[in-house]
Amino acid sequence: MTSVMLPRPDGTLEPYSMQQAVSGNGRHSTPSHSRVAYAAAHVVADPMADNTPGRPAVLDWDATLAFRHHLWRHGLGVADAMDTAQRGMGLDWPATAELIRRSAAEAASVGGALVCGAGTDQLPPGEHGLDAVRAAYEEQLELVEAAGATPVIMASRALVTAASGPEDYAAVYGALLRQVRRPVVLHWLGPMFDPALAGYWGSDNLDAATDAFVSIIGAHPEKVDGVKVSLLDADREVALRRRLPAGVRCYTGDDFNYPELIAGDDIGHSDALLGVFDPIAPAAATALAALDDGDTDGYRRAFEPTLPLARHLFGEPTYHYKTGIVFLAWLAGHQAHFTMVSGMQSARSLPHLAELFVLADRAGLYPDPELAAARMRLLLALAGVTG
Repeated sequence: MTSVMLPRPDGTLEPYSMQQAVSGNGRHSTPSHSRVAYAAAHVVADPMADNTPGRPAVLDWDATLAFRHHLWRHGLGVADAMDTAQRGMGLDWPATAELIRRSAAEAASVGGALVCGAGTDQLPPGEHGLDAVRAAYEEQLELVEAAGATPVIMASRALVTAASGPEDYAAVYGALLRQVRRPVVLHWLGPMFDPALAGYWGSDNLDAATDAFVSIIGAHPEKVDGVKVSLLDADREVALRRRLPAGVRCYTGDDFNYPELIAGDDIGHSDALLGVFDPIAPAAATALAALDDGDTDGYRRAFEPTLPLARHLFGEPTYHYKTGIVFLAWLAGHQAHFTMVSGMQSARSLPHLAELFVLADRAGLYPDPELAAARMRLLLALAGVTG
Protein backbone atom coordinates (compact mmCIF):
# COMPACT_ATOMS: atom_id res chain seq x y z
CA MET A 1 0.00 0.00 0.00
CA THR A 2 1.43 3.38 -1.05
CA SER A 3 2.04 5.70 1.88
CA VAL A 4 3.05 9.37 1.93
CA MET A 5 4.17 11.41 4.96
CA LEU A 6 2.06 14.57 4.88
CA PRO A 7 2.28 17.82 6.83
CA ARG A 8 -0.67 18.72 9.02
CA PRO A 9 -1.79 22.27 9.89
CA ASP A 10 -0.18 21.96 13.35
CA GLY A 11 3.26 21.41 11.77
CA THR A 12 3.51 17.68 12.44
CA LEU A 13 3.90 14.90 9.89
CA GLU A 14 1.43 12.08 9.54
CA PRO A 15 1.47 9.03 7.25
CA TYR A 16 -1.35 8.71 4.74
CA SER A 17 -2.05 5.39 3.03
CA MET A 18 -3.56 5.80 -0.42
CA GLN A 19 -6.42 3.72 -1.71
CA GLN A 20 -5.39 1.11 -4.21
CA ALA A 21 -7.70 1.84 -7.09
CA VAL A 22 -9.48 4.73 -8.73
CA SER A 23 -13.23 5.01 -8.35
CA GLY A 24 -15.73 3.30 -10.61
CA ASN A 25 -16.16 6.45 -12.69
CA GLY A 26 -15.92 5.40 -16.31
CA ARG A 27 -15.70 7.51 -19.41
CA HIS A 28 -19.07 8.81 -20.57
CA SER A 29 -18.41 10.44 -23.91
CA THR A 30 -22.01 11.36 -24.70
CA PRO A 31 -23.15 14.72 -23.35
CA SER A 32 -25.95 14.60 -20.81
CA HIS A 33 -29.43 14.92 -22.29
CA SER A 34 -31.09 16.00 -19.04
CA ARG A 35 -28.66 18.80 -18.11
CA VAL A 36 -26.33 21.16 -19.92
CA ALA A 37 -22.92 20.93 -18.26
CA TYR A 38 -19.74 22.94 -18.80
CA ALA A 39 -16.44 22.58 -16.99
CA ALA A 40 -14.60 25.86 -16.57
CA ALA A 41 -11.09 24.93 -17.68
CA HIS A 42 -7.70 26.05 -16.37
CA VAL A 43 -4.73 27.00 -18.53
CA VAL A 44 -1.27 25.39 -18.48
CA ALA A 45 1.62 27.83 -18.21
CA ASP A 46 4.83 27.37 -20.19
CA PRO A 47 7.31 26.44 -17.43
CA MET A 48 10.27 27.68 -19.49
CA ALA A 49 8.79 31.18 -19.94
CA ASP A 50 8.88 34.19 -17.64
CA ASN A 51 5.44 33.65 -16.10
CA THR A 52 6.26 35.76 -13.06
CA PRO A 53 3.86 38.35 -11.57
CA GLY A 54 3.26 41.27 -13.90
CA ARG A 55 4.73 39.60 -16.97
CA PRO A 56 2.72 38.70 -20.10
CA ALA A 57 1.19 35.24 -19.85
CA VAL A 58 2.86 32.51 -21.90
CA LEU A 59 0.98 29.22 -22.21
CA ASP A 60 1.90 25.66 -23.07
CA TRP A 61 -0.61 25.42 -25.88
CA ASP A 62 -0.32 21.66 -26.44
CA ALA A 63 -1.06 20.86 -22.78
CA THR A 64 -3.73 23.55 -22.48
CA LEU A 65 -5.66 22.28 -25.50
CA ALA A 66 -5.12 18.62 -24.60
CA PHE A 67 -6.90 19.23 -21.32
CA ARG A 68 -9.91 20.63 -23.16
CA HIS A 69 -10.06 17.44 -25.23
CA HIS A 70 -10.00 15.49 -21.95
CA LEU A 71 -13.14 17.34 -20.87
CA TRP A 72 -14.88 16.86 -24.21
CA ARG A 73 -14.06 13.13 -24.13
CA HIS A 74 -15.99 12.93 -20.88
CA GLY A 75 -19.05 14.47 -22.56
CA LEU A 76 -18.69 17.84 -20.85
CA GLY A 77 -18.74 21.21 -22.53
CA VAL A 78 -15.83 23.57 -21.97
CA ALA A 79 -16.17 27.05 -20.48
CA ASP A 80 -13.01 28.82 -21.51
CA ALA A 81 -11.30 32.15 -20.87
CA MET A 82 -13.15 32.58 -17.59
CA ASP A 83 -11.99 33.03 -14.00
CA THR A 84 -10.76 29.41 -13.75
CA ALA A 85 -8.38 30.27 -16.61
CA GLN A 86 -7.00 33.08 -14.41
CA ARG A 87 -8.85 35.95 -16.05
CA GLY A 88 -8.01 38.96 -13.91
CA MET A 89 -5.31 36.96 -12.11
CA GLY A 90 -2.51 36.71 -14.65
CA LEU A 91 -4.06 35.76 -17.99
CA ASP A 92 -3.85 38.99 -20.01
CA TRP A 93 -6.00 39.90 -23.00
CA PRO A 94 -3.52 38.96 -25.79
CA ALA A 95 -3.16 35.44 -24.33
CA THR A 96 -6.92 35.27 -23.73
CA ALA A 97 -7.70 36.20 -27.32
CA GLU A 98 -5.36 33.49 -28.60
CA LEU A 99 -6.88 30.99 -26.17
CA ILE A 100 -10.37 31.72 -27.48
CA ARG A 101 -9.31 31.30 -31.11
CA ARG A 102 -7.40 28.08 -30.47
CA SER A 103 -10.05 26.51 -28.23
CA ALA A 104 -12.78 27.33 -30.73
CA ALA A 105 -10.82 25.64 -33.52
CA GLU A 106 -10.33 22.54 -31.37
CA ALA A 107 -14.00 22.49 -30.38
CA ALA A 108 -15.03 22.63 -34.02
CA SER A 109 -12.70 19.73 -34.85
CA VAL A 110 -14.50 17.37 -32.43
CA GLY A 111 -17.96 18.92 -32.20
CA GLY A 112 -17.34 19.95 -28.58
CA ALA A 113 -19.53 22.47 -26.80
CA LEU A 114 -17.71 25.70 -25.98
CA VAL A 115 -18.55 28.97 -24.27
CA CYS A 116 -15.97 31.70 -23.79
CA GLY A 117 -15.76 34.69 -21.49
CA ALA A 118 -16.02 38.22 -22.86
CA GLY A 119 -15.06 41.01 -20.51
CA THR A 120 -13.29 44.36 -20.40
CA ASP A 121 -9.83 43.41 -19.15
CA GLN A 122 -8.02 44.86 -22.17
CA LEU A 123 -8.65 48.30 -20.66
CA PRO A 124 -5.58 49.81 -18.97
CA PRO A 125 -5.62 50.38 -15.21
CA GLY A 126 -7.60 53.40 -14.04
CA GLU A 127 -11.13 54.72 -14.34
CA HIS A 128 -13.08 54.53 -17.58
CA GLY A 129 -16.42 55.91 -18.69
CA LEU A 130 -19.41 53.79 -19.60
CA ASP A 131 -18.80 54.22 -23.32
CA ALA A 132 -15.26 52.86 -22.99
CA VAL A 133 -16.52 49.92 -20.95
CA ARG A 134 -19.19 49.12 -23.52
CA ALA A 135 -16.66 49.36 -26.37
CA ALA A 136 -14.29 46.98 -24.56
CA TYR A 137 -17.10 44.46 -24.14
CA GLU A 138 -18.01 44.83 -27.81
CA GLU A 139 -14.43 44.12 -28.91
CA GLN A 140 -14.29 40.90 -26.91
CA LEU A 141 -17.79 39.81 -27.90
CA GLU A 142 -16.87 40.25 -31.55
CA LEU A 143 -13.84 38.00 -31.15
CA VAL A 144 -15.78 35.26 -29.33
CA GLU A 145 -18.61 35.28 -31.87
CA ALA A 146 -16.22 35.37 -34.83
CA ALA A 147 -14.45 32.31 -33.39
CA GLY A 148 -17.77 30.44 -33.32
CA ALA A 149 -18.13 30.15 -29.54
CA THR A 150 -21.06 31.19 -27.36
CA PRO A 151 -20.16 34.30 -25.37
CA VAL A 152 -20.34 34.52 -21.59
CA ILE A 153 -20.62 38.20 -20.68
CA MET A 154 -18.43 38.32 -17.60
CA ALA A 155 -18.73 40.73 -14.72
CA SER A 156 -16.47 43.74 -15.25
CA ARG A 157 -14.32 45.47 -12.64
CA ALA A 158 -14.28 48.54 -14.87
CA LEU A 159 -18.08 48.66 -14.92
CA VAL A 160 -18.26 48.53 -11.11
CA THR A 161 -16.11 51.65 -11.02
CA ALA A 162 -17.91 53.45 -13.85
CA ALA A 163 -21.52 52.70 -12.91
CA SER A 164 -23.40 54.96 -10.54
CA GLY A 165 -26.39 52.66 -10.10
CA PRO A 166 -28.53 49.87 -11.60
CA GLU A 167 -29.55 52.04 -14.52
CA ASP A 168 -25.97 52.15 -15.83
CA TYR A 169 -25.76 48.35 -15.78
CA ALA A 170 -29.07 48.19 -17.63
CA ALA A 171 -27.78 50.62 -20.25
CA VAL A 172 -24.50 48.79 -20.88
CA TYR A 173 -25.94 45.28 -20.86
CA GLY A 174 -28.95 46.36 -22.87
CA ALA A 175 -26.72 47.78 -25.60
CA LEU A 176 -24.69 44.56 -25.70
CA LEU A 177 -27.68 42.23 -25.76
CA ARG A 178 -29.34 44.14 -28.58
CA GLN A 179 -26.37 43.50 -30.85
CA VAL A 180 -25.22 39.94 -30.08
CA ARG A 181 -25.78 37.42 -32.86
CA ARG A 182 -26.76 34.50 -30.64
CA PRO A 183 -28.10 34.08 -27.11
CA VAL A 184 -25.39 34.58 -24.51
CA VAL A 185 -24.73 33.61 -20.91
CA LEU A 186 -24.68 36.36 -18.28
CA HIS A 187 -22.25 35.84 -15.41
CA TRP A 188 -22.75 37.04 -11.84
CA LEU A 189 -19.47 36.46 -10.02
CA GLY A 190 -19.67 37.16 -6.31
CA PRO A 191 -17.04 39.08 -4.33
CA MET A 192 -15.77 35.87 -2.72
CA PHE A 193 -14.37 35.06 -6.17
CA ASP A 194 -13.29 38.64 -6.91
CA PRO A 195 -13.52 41.30 -4.18
CA ALA A 196 -13.37 44.04 -6.84
CA LEU A 197 -16.86 43.00 -7.98
CA ALA A 198 -18.60 43.89 -4.71
CA GLY A 199 -21.79 45.83 -5.39
CA TYR A 200 -22.33 44.43 -8.88
CA TRP A 201 -25.64 45.30 -10.54
CA GLY A 202 -25.55 48.58 -8.63
CA SER A 203 -26.07 47.56 -5.00
CA ASP A 204 -24.37 45.83 -2.09
CA ASN A 205 -27.82 44.59 -1.08
CA LEU A 206 -28.19 41.20 -2.77
CA ASP A 207 -31.97 41.45 -2.97
CA ALA A 208 -31.73 44.78 -4.81
CA ALA A 209 -28.92 43.45 -7.00
CA THR A 210 -31.03 40.42 -7.89
CA ASP A 211 -33.95 42.64 -8.86
CA ALA A 212 -31.70 44.66 -11.17
CA PHE A 213 -30.22 41.49 -12.69
CA VAL A 214 -33.63 39.91 -13.32
CA SER A 215 -34.88 43.16 -14.84
CA ILE A 216 -32.07 43.17 -17.42
CA ILE A 217 -32.79 39.54 -18.33
CA GLY A 218 -36.52 40.18 -18.53
CA ALA A 219 -35.98 43.04 -20.98
CA HIS A 220 -34.04 40.77 -23.39
CA PRO A 221 -35.05 37.14 -22.72
CA GLU A 222 -34.58 36.07 -26.33
CA LYS A 223 -30.90 37.11 -26.16
CA VAL A 224 -30.08 35.25 -22.93
CA ASP A 225 -29.37 31.54 -23.10
CA GLY A 226 -28.81 31.45 -19.37
CA VAL A 227 -27.20 32.97 -16.31
CA LYS A 228 -24.21 31.64 -14.40
CA VAL A 229 -24.54 32.39 -10.70
CA SER A 230 -21.41 32.16 -8.52
CA LEU A 231 -22.57 33.34 -5.10
CA LEU A 232 -22.10 30.11 -3.07
CA ASP A 233 -25.64 30.52 -1.74
CA ALA A 234 -27.93 27.64 -2.73
CA ASP A 235 -31.14 29.20 -1.44
CA ARG A 236 -30.51 32.44 -3.30
CA GLU A 237 -29.76 30.56 -6.51
CA VAL A 238 -33.00 28.57 -6.27
CA ALA A 239 -34.96 31.76 -5.67
CA LEU A 240 -33.32 33.40 -8.67
CA ARG A 241 -33.89 30.52 -11.07
CA ARG A 242 -37.60 30.54 -10.20
CA ARG A 243 -37.75 34.16 -11.36
CA LEU A 244 -36.08 33.61 -14.73
CA PRO A 245 -38.16 33.93 -17.91
CA ALA A 246 -39.17 30.69 -19.60
CA GLY A 247 -36.32 29.27 -21.66
CA VAL A 248 -33.53 31.03 -19.73
CA ARG A 249 -31.30 28.52 -17.99
CA CYS A 250 -29.70 28.87 -14.59
CA TYR A 251 -26.13 27.54 -14.74
CA THR A 252 -24.98 26.87 -11.23
CA GLY A 253 -21.58 28.21 -10.31
CA ASP A 254 -21.98 27.03 -6.71
CA ASP A 255 -18.96 24.83 -6.08
CA PHE A 256 -20.23 24.03 -2.57
CA ASN A 257 -23.76 22.84 -3.35
CA TYR A 258 -23.75 21.65 -6.98
CA PRO A 259 -25.22 18.15 -6.47
CA GLU A 260 -28.47 19.40 -4.93
CA LEU A 261 -28.78 22.34 -7.34
CA ILE A 262 -28.24 20.22 -10.46
CA ALA A 263 -30.60 17.53 -9.19
CA GLY A 264 -33.23 20.21 -8.61
CA ASP A 265 -36.72 19.85 -7.21
CA ASP A 266 -40.31 19.54 -8.41
CA ILE A 267 -40.23 23.12 -9.73
CA GLY A 268 -36.95 23.09 -11.63
CA HIS A 269 -33.20 22.53 -11.65
CA SER A 270 -29.92 24.23 -12.39
CA ASP A 271 -27.66 23.32 -15.27
CA ALA A 272 -23.92 23.56 -14.63
CA LEU A 273 -20.96 25.80 -15.44
CA LEU A 274 -18.47 24.93 -12.73
CA GLY A 275 -14.78 25.30 -11.98
CA VAL A 276 -14.91 22.19 -9.81
CA PHE A 277 -15.83 20.12 -12.89
CA ASP A 278 -12.25 20.72 -14.09
CA PRO A 279 -10.68 18.27 -11.58
CA ILE A 280 -13.72 16.02 -11.09
CA ALA A 281 -14.68 15.55 -14.76
CA PRO A 282 -14.89 11.73 -14.59
CA ALA A 283 -17.10 11.82 -11.50
CA ALA A 284 -19.27 14.58 -12.97
CA ALA A 285 -19.76 12.62 -16.19
CA THR A 286 -20.71 9.50 -14.21
CA ALA A 287 -23.17 11.46 -12.06
CA LEU A 288 -24.85 13.12 -15.04
CA ALA A 289 -25.14 9.79 -16.89
CA ALA A 290 -26.85 8.31 -13.82
CA LEU A 291 -29.22 11.28 -13.67
CA ASP A 292 -30.06 10.77 -17.35
CA ASP A 293 -31.02 7.20 -16.49
CA GLY A 294 -33.15 8.23 -13.53
CA ASP A 295 -30.67 6.61 -11.15
CA THR A 296 -30.70 9.14 -8.31
CA ASP A 297 -28.76 6.83 -5.99
CA GLY A 298 -26.01 6.44 -8.58
CA TYR A 299 -26.01 10.20 -9.08
CA ARG A 300 -25.45 10.79 -5.38
CA ARG A 301 -22.81 8.06 -5.12
CA ALA A 302 -20.79 9.65 -7.91
CA PHE A 303 -20.93 13.19 -6.53
CA GLU A 304 -20.85 12.61 -2.77
CA PRO A 305 -17.09 11.84 -2.47
CA THR A 306 -16.26 15.02 -4.43
CA LEU A 307 -17.96 17.44 -2.04
CA PRO A 308 -15.29 17.49 0.70
CA LEU A 309 -12.72 18.12 -2.03
CA ALA A 310 -14.75 20.94 -3.55
CA ARG A 311 -15.36 22.67 -0.24
CA HIS A 312 -11.67 22.57 0.64
CA LEU A 313 -10.60 23.57 -2.87
CA PHE A 314 -12.84 26.66 -2.80
CA GLY A 315 -12.19 27.53 0.84
CA GLU A 316 -11.30 31.09 1.77
CA PRO A 317 -9.74 32.99 0.16
CA THR A 318 -11.94 31.48 -2.53
CA TYR A 319 -10.31 33.31 -5.44
CA HIS A 320 -7.12 31.24 -4.95
CA TYR A 321 -8.93 28.02 -5.88
CA LYS A 322 -7.10 28.08 -9.23
CA THR A 323 -3.92 26.99 -7.47
CA GLY A 324 -5.61 23.82 -6.27
CA ILE A 325 -7.13 23.19 -9.70
CA VAL A 326 -3.71 23.23 -11.38
CA PHE A 327 -2.15 21.22 -8.54
CA LEU A 328 -4.73 18.46 -9.02
CA ALA A 329 -4.21 18.47 -12.80
CA TRP A 330 -0.49 17.93 -12.18
CA LEU A 331 -1.10 15.10 -9.71
CA ALA A 332 -3.52 13.44 -12.15
CA GLY A 333 -0.95 13.54 -14.97
CA HIS A 334 -2.69 16.09 -17.19
CA GLN A 335 0.40 18.31 -17.21
CA ALA A 336 4.07 17.80 -16.51
CA HIS A 337 4.62 20.55 -13.94
CA PHE A 338 3.06 22.64 -11.19
CA THR A 339 3.78 26.11 -12.59
CA MET A 340 1.14 28.77 -13.12
CA VAL A 341 0.73 32.06 -14.92
CA SER A 342 1.80 34.94 -12.68
CA GLY A 343 3.49 32.55 -10.26
CA MET A 344 0.16 31.67 -8.65
CA GLN A 345 1.36 28.19 -7.66
CA SER A 346 2.54 29.87 -4.44
CA ALA A 347 -0.96 31.09 -3.47
CA ARG A 348 -1.90 28.08 -1.31
CA SER A 349 -0.02 26.61 1.65
CA LEU A 350 1.62 23.20 1.71
CA PRO A 351 -0.86 21.86 4.32
CA HIS A 352 -3.74 23.06 2.12
CA LEU A 353 -2.31 21.21 -0.88
CA ALA A 354 -1.62 18.12 1.20
CA GLU A 355 -5.27 18.00 2.23
CA LEU A 356 -6.30 18.35 -1.42
CA PHE A 357 -4.04 15.40 -2.25
CA VAL A 358 -5.85 13.27 0.33
CA LEU A 359 -9.37 14.36 -0.62
CA ALA A 360 -8.78 13.74 -4.33
CA ASP A 361 -7.50 10.26 -3.49
CA ARG A 362 -10.57 9.53 -1.36
CA ALA A 363 -12.74 10.66 -4.27
CA GLY A 364 -10.92 8.23 -6.58
CA LEU A 365 -9.77 10.93 -8.98
CA TYR A 366 -6.22 9.77 -9.72
CA PRO A 367 -5.88 7.72 -12.94
CA ASP A 368 -2.44 6.67 -11.64
CA PRO A 369 -2.23 6.81 -7.82
CA GLU A 370 1.48 5.92 -7.88
CA LEU A 371 2.22 8.92 -10.09
CA ALA A 372 0.18 11.18 -7.80
CA ALA A 373 2.10 9.91 -4.76
CA ALA A 374 5.46 10.38 -6.47
CA ARG A 375 4.61 13.96 -7.43
CA MET A 376 3.34 14.74 -3.93
CA ARG A 377 6.62 13.44 -2.47
CA LEU A 378 8.53 15.61 -4.95
CA LEU A 379 6.65 18.72 -3.88
CA LEU A 380 7.27 17.89 -0.22
CA ALA A 381 10.98 17.36 -0.85
CA LEU A 382 11.27 20.70 -2.63
CA ALA A 383 9.68 22.31 0.43
CA GLY A 384 12.18 20.62 2.71
CA VAL A 385 9.66 18.19 4.18
CA THR A 386 11.11 14.71 4.64
CA GLY A 387 9.94 11.77 6.64
